[in-house]
Amino acid sequence: MDVFLSILAFVCCLVGIAGCIIPVLPGPVLSYAGLFCAYACNYSSIAPSSMWIWAAVTLVVVLVDYFLPGYLAKLFGGTRAGTIGATVGMFAGLFVGGFIGVVLGPFVGAVIGELMHDRSNTAHAFRVGVGSFLSFLVGTGLKLVAAGAMFALVIADTWPAVKAWCVGLFAS
Repeated sequence: MDVFLSILAFVCCLVGIAGCIIPVLPGPVLSYAGLFCAYACNYSSIAPSSMWIWAAVTLVVVLVDYFLPGYLAKLFGGTRAGTIGATVGMFAGLFVGGFIGVVLGPFVGAVIGELMHDRSNTAHAFRVGVGSFLSFLVGTGLKLVAAGAMFALVIADTWPAVKAWCVGLFAS
């Protein structure tokens, strides 16, 4: 069972890191699931207090990523149309332009949303687009740092057992 949980921990963490960029996957939550799988192994040295701390970190990162786009859009003078445009642009960018679409989608969507709201103020629309792009970068960065740290913890916790298993497998 430990081998299955170890493999599942690695898979969840890797998919979690990808989920930090791909908007339809809950990256930090998947990484925490991977950390939990590693914690559930018999050989794990992860303390229960660490699991609670990482649960809190995961919750904070998810909440910040959820509320940051709206906050920064408002901070940069955006309207509801710009916020909706940024959200639509993020998902549309995923299907239209792959990775580049995901990165540029919130910017383009916010600009289009603001221009639909007020066609006469293109400078304002671009400013809101920049705010949307910054919120994407900050949110994605926070998620990547948290997911990467959880993956590093999974590797550090799993490595001694994997090393012992490999040595035992080829020692005969």
